[in-house]
Amino acid sequence: MVDRQRLWNHVERLAAEPRPAGSEILENCRGYVAGHFEAAGCLVERRSFSVDDDWGNRVEGVNLVAHWPDQFDPSAPRLLVGAHLDSLPQTPGADDNASGVAVLLEITRCLGEELAAGSQHRSSRPVSLELVAFDLEENGMLGGAKRAEEFQNEGVDLLGMVSLEMLGYRDPTPGAQSLPRQLEGLYPDTGDFIAVIGNQRSELLIDLWAEGMRQVEGLPVETLAVPANGEAMQAIRLSDHSPFWDAGFEALMITDTSFMRNPHYHRSSDTPQTLDPEFLALVARGCLTAVRRIVTGAESGEEIGFQIGE
Repeated sequence: MVDRQRLWNHVERLAAEPRPAGSEILENCRGYVAGHFEAAGCLVERRSFSVDDDWGNRVEGVNLVAHWPDQFDPSAPRLLVGAHLDSLPQTPGADDNASGVAVLLEITRCLGEELAAGSQHRSSRPVSLELVAFDLEENGMLGGAKRAEEFQNEGVDLLGMVSLEMLGYRDPTPGAQSLPRQLEGLYPDTGDFIAVIGNQRSELLIDLWAEGMRQVEGLPVETLAVPANGEAMQAIRLSDHSPFWDAGFEALMITDTSFMRNPHYHRSSDTPQTLDPEFLALVARGCLTAVRRIVTGAESGEEIGFQIGE
């Protein structure tokens, strides 16, 4: 079960101060995340990379890539679940994106305990699982782009990628939720739902993930499948899922809709005190349920998972 206090402790630890790219604070947070991956039984790789950002500057990054080497068949289709760890220099980034990393860590802990206690043989699991703490998202989704490139070069059978992006802000006030012009009137105007967003190529994965999240009582879930790679709606491209779309992979963003709801986006006021711990715990439970169904084939997930992968 998701531990609400553990989840909140992660948010407070990671959002104690800003975590900008290349900083000692970000490296300390990276050590914190790696330690929790390892405590759950994962093997953790530090994948360093050097790339040019959108302004032509050479930047250095580190993606943390984790998996359970003895629990999944390495030849099985792979599900990647990740969240970016960096923040902009002016913000502690509680929602953006300590909330996403906290959920990633809690999913890891819960699954680690279940895998250690379980009797299911790895060959009976239809999907393998990779966990990633991305770097340089705030520089243009560069960590996600690097991992997508690696998958292409390595010929990985990627069933899908899921980006956990801002998960803890809730405002049920009517009118609190804004929407892109194309979507006005199609979704609630209250900011109390979690959104599962993919492109049309990812529609089966959207349905499977949303079905898992909807098993959590009290968590409204809305879905969106955008045409092509979302070029006509740039706001929904602003996370590490979009480089996977561009590389031809199926990918989702799970989000509280960011600046369309949260007025503290990219500001110094994006602190833990502005978030809703109960909402974040519900989202974590929903994400855990979705991951569990996909990687174990529980409740018909196996059949759907293979359809996605084909």
